[in-house]
Amino acid sequence: MSTRRFSRTVRLGLAAALLGAGGMVYAQIEGDRGAAPIDSSGSFEVSGIDVDVRGEDAESAREAGWRLAQRLGWRMLAQRLAGRTASLSDSALNGVVTGIVIENEQIGPERYIARLGVLFDRGRAGRILGVSGQVRRSPPMLVVPVQWSGGVGRVFERTTPWQEAWARFRTGNSSIDYVRPRGTGADPLLMNAGQTGRRGRGWWREVLDSYGAEDVLIPEVQLIRSYPGGPITGIFTASHGPDRQQIARFALRVNSGDALGALLDAGVERIDRAYQNALASGVLETDALLAFRPPEETEEPEAEESDEAEASAAETPVTTPTAPAAATYSVQVDTPSAQAVTASESAVRGIPGVRSASTTSVALGGISVLRVSYEGSIASLRSALEARGWSVQEGAGVLRIRRGGTSTPPPPPPSAPEGDPAE
Repeated sequence: MSTRRFSRTVRLGLAAALLGAGGMVYAQIEGDRGAAPIDSSGSFEVSGIDVDVRGEDAESAREAGWRLAQRLGWRMLAQRLAGRTASLSDSALNGVVTGIVIENEQIGPERYIARLGVLFDRGRAGRILGVSGQVRRSPPMLVVPVQWSGGVGRVFERTTPWQEAWARFRTGNSSIDYVRPRGTGADPLLMNAGQTGRRGRGWWREVLDSYGAEDVLIPEVQLIRSYPGGPITGIFTASHGPDRQQIARFALRVNSGDALGALLDAGVERIDRAYQNALASGVLETDALLAFRPPEETEEPEAEESDEAEASAAETPVTTPTAPAAATYSVQVDTPSAQAVTASESAVRGIPGVRSASTTSVALGGISVLRVSYEGSIASLRSALEARGWSVQEGAGVLRIRRGGTSTPPPPPPSAPEGDPAE
């Protein structure tokens, strides 16, 4: 809202107050916000692998270091999952490894020193090691990361380092099914530091249903800086549920402001372990009032004065229609950009019968996954998407959609040949 427009509305009295409130809402949802979570495909991750190799040049030394990290990571993964050491050839490892995570590296003319992490395909690695790749997961948990700094609490009003740390965290090896909002759209209005103190179950049910979650987790961090650029102390608190049940509380410290990212990453990992331990011990249980849905009120039929009307009403049973139960489906969609993610969510939400549609896995330039709550079967959802111009492929509980249907427009009507007189 520009200064000139604001000065004009001030002269309009009551209209100024209304427009001022609208301006506050606009200011709350604008600006630099949003940190898209990384792909949570569920790969096995082995981190903290130190390598120190030499080569003919910097590039060959780096490639040798990555190959060594793959071998060491596979041995560590086999020991962790199967309780034994195992080895694979480099060609076989290339088919199992899905990515290399660079935690720290130093590249010299003929030397490569680094700390790396290796990601392994869960299905292939599980089959080779003879173990199950499935992980027991909790119900979907909505994550609301609150950062306190300088006495101000922020969630999604602006992109915070705490939100970015949760977006970087790989949830594949965790038993907690995290639902991580990106911080765009209506996220800053529904979830902020003040709203996390509300205990009303009805309000929380509406928010959780919007994101396809069953419960809420509130990880907090309070950042205390000794002086600009100096040591930083982070006080971390892991809470659960609308009543803010405290699961864990601890403090971590770094000696430099440049290490803030490492401090927050360590805090996220420790909070995740606390949540997993709470789930295993039965502490992380969903509040029964969050799962409760109040019955819909039905109007009683008016009493008739006639005895015959009362008798006929007693003989005829009164049935009230019930809303169809909503089922949850996964929808895969191409997302070349962040705008495509938002546009796909909006398009799916606009389909009749869709209660909620939220992105659970974002892959910019690839295929993102939406969790869609729909009142009907997957076949009817497919028909509704095709009616909106999507090209749909159906799998077992999964739909793959692309923009543009397969049907072709009808040919134009034939025109009269030139030179023929019109009758």
